[in-house]
Amino acid sequence: MIFSVLLLCFLIGCVAGLRSMMAPAIICAAAYLRWVHLEGTPVAFLTYPVTLWIFTFLAISELVVDKLPQTPARTAPVGLVARILTGGLCGAALAASGEKTLIAGALLGAIGGVVGAFAGYRIRHGLVTHMELPDFVVAVIEDLLAISGGLFIASRM
Repeated sequence: MIFSVLLLCFLIGCVAGLRSMMAPAIICAAAYLRWVHLEGTPVAFLTYPVTLWIFTFLAISELVVDKLPQTPARTAPVGLVARILTGGLCGAALAASGEKTLIAGALLGAIGGVVGAFAGYRIRHGLVTHMELPDFVVAVIEDLLAISGGLFIASRM
């Protein structure tokens, strides 16, 4: 079980690497649905309804902003730091739910955030430039992958 929980911590970080606010929105929704159990942990604030609303609003906003041409690359410093932080937060939450150490979960989630950011950037850039697919279409597919992947990961707890 330890390997699977820690793997999920890394994978939710990868989701944060694709969409920085989607991962915490999904973790909050998973807490609301009782897929993850965070009561009595340092990340219990993710169970509050207001936290769910805030992260859901931010995630939806990010889905819109990502499609704008002036949006900076996710690998730019501000975007990358956001992905590291949200990946770490979500990794810590899954680790707490799985009764593993928060530090290990946060570290794996943060690493996943970096991996997801760079892999997502390279794949999206490659599909747009080399396969000449429209960026908007690739971005929407990436949105769907982040949402469905995040929900699958959270439901495994």
